[in-house]
Amino acid sequence: MRTRRALRALVRAGRAVHWYTTTLLGDHDYARYAAHVARVHPGTDPGSEAAYWRARHAEQDAHPGARCC
Repeated sequence: MRTRRALRALVRAGRAVHWYTTTLLGDHDYARYAAHVARVHPGTDPGSEAAYWRARHAEQDAHPGARCC
């Protein structure tokens, strides 16, 4: 019983670390953007994921602001 509880805690911690790193790195940003476009601008094409990332990186390069790299 103790082993099973420890395993569940380890799995839960692993999922939390995975969620944190994917959120920090922006892995879900395009999906969030596409959902926003669908909700706020119905019928509008959000564009491709590649175009989204190109525009996002171009914006960051043009206006770096405060960031580590």
